[in-house]
Amino acid sequence: MIDRDALYVLRKLNTAGFSGYLVGGGVRDLYIGKTPKDFDISTDARPGQIRKLFPNSTTIGKRFRLVQVFFPNGKIIEISTLRSLSEHDLEGPEAVLAPNNTFGSLDEDAQRRDLTINSLFFEIEQCTIIDYVNGVRDLDNSIIRIVGDPEKRINRDPVRILRAIRHSARNNFTIEANSWQAICNNAQKLTLCPTSRLRDELLKDLYSGSAADWFQLAVESGVFVSLFGMYKKILFQAPAKGPSYKDQLTRIFTVIDRLNRLLDQQKRPKPTHSFILALLLIPWANARYDLSELQLKGHALFHFSKKLREDLDTHIGLELNLRRSLRQEMSTLLTNLPIFVQHHANNSWPKWLRKKSYFKDCSLFFHFYQEAMTEQPIPEISVDHFKRLPRPENPAQSAENIGHRKTKPAFSPKRGGGIFGFKK
Repeated sequence: MIDRDALYVLRKLNTAGFSGYLVGGGVRDLYIGKTPKDFDISTDARPGQIRKLFPNSTTIGKRFRLVQVFFPNGKIIEISTLRSLSEHDLEGPEAVLAPNNTFGSLDEDAQRRDLTINSLFFEIEQCTIIDYVNGVRDLDNSIIRIVGDPEKRINRDPVRILRAIRHSARNNFTIEANSWQAICNNAQKLTLCPTSRLRDELLKDLYSGSAADWFQLAVESGVFVSLFGMYKKILFQAPAKGPSYKDQLTRIFTVIDRLNRLLDQQKRPKPTHSFILALLLIPWANARYDLSELQLKGHALFHFSKKLREDLDTHIGLELNLRRSLRQEMSTLLTNLPIFVQHHANNSWPKWLRKKSYFKDCSLFFHFYQEAMTEQPIPEISVDHFKRLPRPENPAQSAENIGHRKTKPAFSPKRGGGIFGFKK
């Protein structure tokens, strides 16, 4: 079950006289019988030594350098040098960052990781799991536990909260009592993290296929309202008709999971970020604007669209650092939802609406909204809008080779004597 390219990297490190270990989520997934999506590797070799061993690689990172090794079809395997415990200075001053590239031992590297189940090393020569934090015991007992003092570790990096909830939801594991209490006590500190990190971590959960379970844990811990501040006052309220906004969101998360699993089975690309995030904002938009009941046309619809876009910019655009085009796509989906609700009641799509450039996206958005509200699955044919995944690309044209092609300027002359078509 271990990827052949990961084995190649590990064996090449060993042949060169270095230690190499499969580490983190790859070991966790193999132990519980899942096929890992990523195979990360740790070694005692320094980044420069790794680069000499693997010419098809590059170095990334500022505070601590990682080496990415490229393989055909866009595959990337990351290699990190074992880090020391002082990298996060567990006992020292809160605000002081350790110096760059503080290399360490296996024990120190394990202690600085986030969860015990992610702190395991697998050594292929002896087929041995190396465990310094009782991670195997927690895997056997289906427990999520933060390494070290949960309060202190979360204060150093609140994003650990999201990782604990993620692995609990994905694997149906129970979060250990002290870790859970620290998560609940510090959920609001997520707002102190860089917005781009929060966005990237959130999107992993929305596409995981376990988003509904993640949502329940996020609500119970206070994480959800920290990420989606617009729901802080209304989450447990209910409109005059229909379920509470929390129940509406539960249904929407269930629909998102069904959609992602269906697209995985059919080998189609996942929905866009704008599509998923706009679905999550429907209850908020209903509470704020009575969205599904609106019947606006012409200038009134234009002004509503402008107001909605401004609110999106303020409430979620800044909180999650969403790019402008994505916010505009979300605005288009939400603005046009009332039109599709209205015409669905008449049981017809008028010709003028079917000619609109946004018809396919908005009609699909409406269908999934309808499924969430009625709890009746829509026909699978509705996902035909999502194109099938392309065939694997030619290894010679894979992502890692693009930057190495010999190319000429766009207006290069056929013969020498000038550049860009101009004479000397």
